[in-house]
Amino acid sequence: MIYCLSIVLDLTAFHSVFRWKLNGTAITPKSVSHYSLSGGNLRISHLDKDQDAGTYQCLAFNSFGTIVSREASLTFAYMENFKTHRRSSVSVREGQGVVLLCGPPSHSGDLTFSWIFNEYPSFVKQDTRRFISQETGNLYIAKVEPSDVGNYTCVVTNTVTKTRVQGPPTPLVLRSDGIMGEYEPKIEVQFPEIVHVAKGSTVKVECFALGNPVPSINWRRMDGIPFSRKVDVRKASGVLEIPYFQQEDAGTYECVAENSRGRNTVKGKLSFYAPPHLIEKPQDVQKPIDDSLVWECKATGKPKPSYRWMKNGENLDMSLSLFIGKAIQAVAPDFSQSQLRSHTMVKEGGDVLMECRPKMSPWGGISWRKGSETLQESNRVSILDNGNLRIQNATKPDAGLYTCVARNQFGVASSSGTLMVKEPTIITTPPSTLDVTVGESIVLPCQVTHDPSLELKFTWFFNEQLIHFGDHGGYFEKVGGQHSAGDIMIRNIQLRHAGKYTCAVQTKVDSISIAADLVVRGPPGPPTSIHVEEISDTTASLSWRPGPDNHSPVTTYTIQARTPFSLGWQAVTTVPEMVGGRRLTATVIDLSPWVEYEFRVLASNAIGTGEPSKPSKQARTKETSPKVTPANVSGGGGSRSELVITWEPVPEELQNGGGFGYVVAFRPYGATGWMQAAVPSSEASKYVFKNDSIQPFSPFQVKVGVYNNEGEGPFGPVITIYSAEEEPGRAPTRIRAKSLSASEIEVSWKALPWNTSKRRVLGYEVSQKREKEEAASVQRTVGNQTSAIIRGVRGSNTYYVTVRAYNTAGAGLPSVTVNVTTKKPPPSQPPAKVMWNTLNSKIILNWEQVKALENESEVTGYKVLYKRNRHSRPSVMETNTTSVELSLPMDEEYFIQIKPFGEGGEGSSSRQITIPRIPGPNAIGSATKVSTLSALSTIALSFTARTSL
Repeated sequence: MIYCLSIVLDLTAFHSVFRWKLNGTAITPKSVSHYSLSGGNLRISHLDKDQDAGTYQCLAFNSFGTIVSREASLTFAYMENFKTHRRSSVSVREGQGVVLLCGPPSHSGDLTFSWIFNEYPSFVKQDTRRFISQETGNLYIAKVEPSDVGNYTCVVTNTVTKTRVQGPPTPLVLRSDGIMGEYEPKIEVQFPEIVHVAKGSTVKVECFALGNPVPSINWRRMDGIPFSRKVDVRKASGVLEIPYFQQEDAGTYECVAENSRGRNTVKGKLSFYAPPHLIEKPQDVQKPIDDSLVWECKATGKPKPSYRWMKNGENLDMSLSLFIGKAIQAVAPDFSQSQLRSHTMVKEGGDVLMECRPKMSPWGGISWRKGSETLQESNRVSILDNGNLRIQNATKPDAGLYTCVARNQFGVASSSGTLMVKEPTIITTPPSTLDVTVGESIVLPCQVTHDPSLELKFTWFFNEQLIHFGDHGGYFEKVGGQHSAGDIMIRNIQLRHAGKYTCAVQTKVDSISIAADLVVRGPPGPPTSIHVEEISDTTASLSWRPGPDNHSPVTTYTIQARTPFSLGWQAVTTVPEMVGGRRLTATVIDLSPWVEYEFRVLASNAIGTGEPSKPSKQARTKETSPKVTPANVSGGGGSRSELVITWEPVPEELQNGGGFGYVVAFRPYGATGWMQAAVPSSEASKYVFKNDSIQPFSPFQVKVGVYNNEGEGPFGPVITIYSAEEEPGRAPTRIRAKSLSASEIEVSWKALPWNTSKRRVLGYEVSQKREKEEAASVQRTVGNQTSAIIRGVRGSNTYYVTVRAYNTAGAGLPSVTVNVTTKKPPPSQPPAKVMWNTLNSKIILNWEQVKALENESEVTGYKVLYKRNRHSRPSVMETNTTSVELSLPMDEEYFIQIKPFGEGGEGSSSRQITIPRIPGPNAIGSATKVSTLSALSTIALSFTARTSL
C-alpha cells in the first residue's frame, strides 16, 4: 500500500497538534493511564503484551491541514520454557537414519537451534551425516554409528530477547538385533512448493536425507542456468543460501540426494516479490488561482500495487490520478528555500544546467543576468520553460556570476551563483594490447592532462571488477609517482591475470576511462579426456584432447605412467618416440604384462611444460607367459638326506599373469636326466627334496624355471649346490684355558681336519659356565681359528669350558671339559689425595698408594691418562711409582686421570684433575693444589720416579 501525500510541513514551525491511533482506533492518553504524549512522541510505560500489541499511526495537523505517518507494528518477543516431562528413548539399528524432534516451546520472535550431545559444552557438529534444521529445530542423523549413542538436548535461542532454554534430554540407543543394510536416500527435510522471497532479502532453503551410505546433497536450477557466484551451496549442512534476491533468481530449484543405492529429488519454487516503489510521484506545484491540477501517482511492485489518496489524513475516492478543479494560493517569488548553487563547475566543451526554482504562485516570469547584463538566449544558451538555464558546449568566456530573477503580480526576487569552466581531463596513454609471459612483471600506464585546480582520482578495474590494492596476493601495486599518473604494476604475472584492464579517471567535473587488453603467455594447460583405446600385453594406445595452449602453440606431448609398483610417475617409451604438438594419439610400448597402469599426458610449448592431465582410468595389460626367472638361486644346509634349494621370488610386476609358480629341476652332478617339481606359489622361495639315498654334502646341478596361466617360461642358469652334510664326527683335543685377568679367559685347542668323510668344519663353538649354572654361554669362531678370548667373566670364579666343531648340519661332539679360575678382581679403591704443583713449565703429580683388599689382586702399577680437551682420546703412560713429573707446553689446559692396575686388570680411576693454563716462561712462582675433582688429561709428559712401591 502506498500513501501519496501532496505536501510536507514542518509541523513544529506551525504549532502542530498530534494524536495517535492503535489498530485504527484513536488513543486518548488521559483515559489510558500508561500512555502519555511528549511533543509528538507517544510514550508507553509498563508494556502489556495483550493490550499494547498492534499497529500504530501518528497524525499531525494544524491550520494548513493534516498528515499521517507510516504505520508501525509493535510486537512482543518472548519464549516460554520447555515442558519438563521426560522423553522416551529412541532405539535404532546401526546404519539406520533417525530424526530427533525438538518441539520448541511457545514463543514470539525468530529462533535459532543447536543440540548438546551428552553434556554442555559438547555441541553436535553439522556435517554430511548430521543436520540441524533452523526451521523446525529437529536433529537429523543420516546414518547412525555406534559413536552417536548418548543423550541429546535441544537448545533454543530467541534472537530478539537473547534468552536460551534447553529441552529435556532424548536418549539415543542402539538395537541389538542386527545392523541396518544399505538403502536409497529418503528426503526428510524439504522446502515448501512455493517460497515467496522479497527483493534484496536473503533466502535460505533446507534439504537433507537419511540413507546408507550417507547421501550426498546437490542443488540445481531446473532451467539449467548455473548458480551465480553469490549463491552459497553448503553441501555439508544441506542449505542453499541466496543473498540479495533479485528477479533473475526466481525459478524452480531441485535438491538431489544420492548414494550408491539410488537417488531422490524434491523441487520447490522461489517466487520473487518486490515492495511498492514510486516511479512517478506528486511534486510541489504552484498554480494560478482558479487553475486546475492533475497529480499522477505510479509505482512498481510485485504483486501489482494498489493506490489510495489522502487529504488531511482522510481517504479520498481516487486511484492513480488526483484531479483538483480549482486551486487557490497567492505567493510572491521567494528563493529562501531554493537558492542557486553558489558554485557550479563544468568542463570546457561540456553542458551545464543551472537550476532556478523559486517559490511563487501564480507562476510568473523568469529571466537571467550574467554579471549586470541581461542574458540573451542563443543556439548554445537557453532558458527552459521551468526557468532553468542550460549552456551547451561551454567555453572559458561563459564563466562568471549568473543571477536568476523571478516576477509575478505579487513581487520580484533573485538568487545568484558562479559558473566556473575547467579544462577537460584527457588520457594521454593510447589504448593498447600488451603481451607478457608468466612470471614477468609489467607496468600498465595511465597518464593524463587535466585542470591543475582539480584533484584526480584513479580507479582500476580487471574484467569489470574493481581492483582492491593490497589484496589479490600482492600482485597489483600502484607505481604512478606523479600527480597526473595512475600507473600500476603487476608482479610475477600468472595466467589468471590475462584479461581487460580499465583505468578510470575522475574529477569533480568529468570522468574518463581507457582499457588495455593483457595477453599472458604461459606453459600449456593440462590435456583432457585421457582414454586407453586399446591395450595388449606390452603396449597401450592412448588418445587425449588438448588443453588451452595459453597463447603459445603446443610443441610436444610427454606421456607418463604409474603402477602400484612404481615410485610415482615415470616417463614411458612411445611410438612415435617424439609426440608432436599436433598429435592427439600415441602408443606406449615396453610395458609389463598383467600390470595395472594409469597414464597421464603433459603438454609443452616454447615457454615450458604445463601441469599434467588427470590420470586415465586404470587399465591392466594382458597376460603372457613369464619371461623373468628367479635371481640368486642357491642352496645347501638342511637336515640329513635333504637337498635344499632357495631363490629370490620374482616380483609381482614381472610375473606376467595369474597362477604364477616355479619349476625346480635338479640332478646329481654328472647325471644326464633332470628331476622336476612344481612349486605353485608366487611367494615361495625354497624347495626341499628329501631322499635317503642322498649322500651327505653331495654336489647337485640345479635350475629354477617359471610358469603361469599362459604357459611355461624359461629356466634360469644351472648352478651347483651341495646336499645337507653331517655334523663333525670328532671332538677337538688339547683344550687349554688360562685366566688373563679377572674378566677374561683365553681358550685354545688343536684344530680338526677341514674335510673328513664329508663332514666339514666351518668353525668352533666355545661354551663356558660356572658350577651350578644350568645354561652355558656360547661364542663361535669362524674358519680354522684355534683360540678365543672369553670376556665378561667374574673374578675369583671357576669356569668349566668345552669346545665343539660345527658346520651347516650343527655342532659335533664336545671336547673334554677343562676348568679355570679367574684372577682376583682389580683394586676397587681409586688413587686418593692426588696432589699437583707447578714450577715454571713443569708439573709434579703425587698420590697416595692404593692398597688392595684381601679379595683383590695386588697393585703392580698405575696408568696416567691425559688429554688437552674433554672430547679427544687420552694418551696413556704407565708407572710403578706414586709420583710423576711432567713437562707441559705453556698456555694449555689439561685433564688428567690416574688408575691402578694389577694382574686382575685395571682398577677404579681417580676423579678428573684439571690443570689450568700455565703462564709464559717469564712468570715466577708456584702453585700447589690437592685435587678431589674428577679429571681426564692430555699432555706431553716425562716423569721421574720418586717413590717405589
